[in-house]
Amino acid sequence: MRYRVIHRTSYEYDADVSDSFGIAHVVPRELPWQQVHSRGVEIEPVPADTTDDVDGYGNLSTYYHVTEAHRRLRVNAESEVTVLAPAYDPAALAQPWEAARPMVHRDLPDAWAAAEFVVESPKAQHAAAAREYAAASFLPGRAIGDAVVDLTHRIFRDFRYDGKATTVTSTVGDVLAARAGVCQDFAHLALACLRTHGLAARYVSGYLATQPPPGKERVFGADASHAWLAVWLPLSGEWLAVDPTNDQVVGDRHVTTAWGRDYGDVAPVKGVIFTEAKRSTLRVAVDVAPLEGAAV
Repeated sequence: MRYRVIHRTSYEYDADVSDSFGIAHVVPRELPWQQVHSRGVEIEPVPADTTDDVDGYGNLSTYYHVTEAHRRLRVNAESEVTVLAPAYDPAALAQPWEAARPMVHRDLPDAWAAAEFVVESPKAQHAAAAREYAAASFLPGRAIGDAVVDLTHRIFRDFRYDGKATTVTSTVGDVLAARAGVCQDFAHLALACLRTHGLAARYVSGYLATQPPPGKERVFGADASHAWLAVWLPLSGEWLAVDPTNDQVVGDRHVTTAWGRDYGDVAPVKGVIFTEAKRSTLRVAVDVAPLEGAAV
């Protein structure tokens, strides 16, 4: 499916900002199942310095430094992308999960690279309760594909989506206690579950194309940035991507922008400002619009 993706971020302050430094991950990656036709990022006020780069995970990032005094900063991204549903090697999915642990089986191809996604990261702490929760899915000898899908289903079933249940500082332990959260929380929980069992798993940031209710028109800004995760399959070198928020294997409605250890590596926009402002307001509008009649 082909989409036009628009991501608009706006910061407003109650006093002048003299300098604003930031990094944005807001444009899609080129991938075997994802073709990027166009992409661009515009920043207002116009930065004195801006650079497009590729980070250590292969993500496209935009660095900016705004030196003009301002009370509003806008980061606007627009892309066109075609997404296919990824296909996975059946033999890789059928491998027992115990055999897919890179820090146990160090002779596996690329185990050295996957090992980074086994160790604890700041927002996906290795909580003992996460390991205990995941144990029901990771029975001895179970196929890794079945185990990961089962964990995805259980998180969807056992946890409530609630934007007020957590904050940006909430931990995996907080999510387990509340039995609620948002997509970033469920991705971090799943990462902790998988990594405490020795599996390599990475956080994925992107967008999900949604459908309006029957009889309703699409409303700009009704979509949002989204998060899911992917698990390493050593037999094929593929990464099985699953979305616990929606209880599904990632398909052609998921647009991938970036991946890393957790949200901290791939936040859509993050940075530092110099100001005496006491209050600020953040507004984000995302639209993932199918392009009818476009060639795939």
